Amino acid sequence: MKFMEKREPVKLGNYLFYYNIALVILNLHIFTQVFYYTTKAGYNYSCQKVVYTDDENELQIAKALWWFYFSKCVEMLDTIFFVLRKKNNQVSFLHVYHHASMFPLWWIGVKWVAGGQSFFGAMINSFIHVVMYGYYGLSALGPHMQKYLWWKRYLTMMQLTQFYIGMIYTLQSLYFDCDFPKWMQYAGFCYGATIIALFLNFYIQTYIRRPARSKAAKKESNGKVKSSEANGHIFNDKPATNGHVETKKHK
Repeated sequence: MKFMEKREPVKLGNYLFYYNIALVILNLHIFTQVFYYTTKAGYNYSCQKVVYTDDENELQIAKALWWFYFSKCVEMLDTIFFVLRKKNNQVSFLHVYHHASMFPLWWIGVKWVAGGQSFFGAMINSFIHVVMYGYYGLSALGPHMQKYLWWKRYLTMMQLTQFYIGMIYTLQSLYFDCDFPKWMQYAGFCYGATIIALFLNFYIQTYIRRPARSKAAKKESNGKVKSSEANGHIFNDKPATNGHVETKKHK
């Protein structure tokens, strides 16, 4: 941020669109590969141990999980783009915490447990990211796309749902005493709890409290338009994904 403090914002133009579409394609590849080869290998969705063999299906699953790990490195560019565009308000604690933690966590995953129970979290998260980066791609095309992005709130709901599903998956794995490192399951559960707490706070602040404050402010103004809004000032309006925010004009 200090690097850009005295510099003009970098205009990335269509580069952001192509970046987001590239991540849509990458995550779609990961999702389809994990789903196809785990189904072919007969993976159990309740309890699946890691199989350390040269079986073709297991090797393909491990390869797909490595690409998932690699995608977490690529996604760190999100933060760099925010800084270059001087969108410092978008570099929230949720954004930094989530992006900074996923990379080392999945380094552990692909190094020791590239298969087994690990497949489930990668599969559902890559699917969510197909939708999420599709949203970002459309948003990067410009303000004229805003009318097609009404579903951002539901995207946050999808994010939260995947975390809840992941927590349930971990709990049932512990209940059935699956042959999978226990410390990883407990660590994953604790990490999931922190992510859910942060996303819930994001959802409440963005979609419950903020609209309520806006409604109260409009009522208090007794039908008068605020001067800042009349002058077309830009306000921040957080969308429904991964701690990112975008800007748009209030009417």
